[in-house]
Amino acid sequence: MTEVTKSRIYRTVIVVLLLVIAGMAYKFIFAGSTAAGDDQRVAVILDPGERALMLREMREFVGSVQGIVDALSREDMKAVAVAARRMGMARSHDVPAGLMGKLPLEFKALALGVHRGFDAMAMDAESIGMPRHTLEQLSAALQQCVACHARYQVKEAPVRNR
Repeated sequence: MTEVTKSRIYRTVIVVLLLVIAGMAYKFIFAGSTAAGDDQRVAVILDPGERALMLREMREFVGSVQGIVDALSREDMKAVAVAARRMGMARSHDVPAGLMGKLPLEFKALALGVHRGFDAMAMDAESIGMPRHTLEQLSAALQQCVACHARYQVKEAPVRNR
């Protein structure tokens, strides 16, 4: 085999590998694991354990919102900060990389925006201490939740027979 032939083979292999990597990056970063939903929303397809994790986190968000509203009704801004911080960015690190790869980019952006919003809520509750300001922040976070629920549904991947 000549050097020119070897060089062409190497270049071809490199190009193929780069295309495979680009395709995987597109799938992992942008597209996720989605399908057309049965109600005009995009269905995010997850394994049963991943779906359970996501639904548990959503229930925890609702619990934090309830804690924030309760603390606001008592004007206890320290309790507001504690409840908000539970769902801040530190919480986003609990999501496994495999699950993150299945989420479409817009979904990830909405979710991270909500986590950041809860962190800002906690910081402002401690530093500013104004219930009305916190209510405005909570409203903005809930708008992102509503937008996400209006656009996406979470479906369990079909079980494969082995």
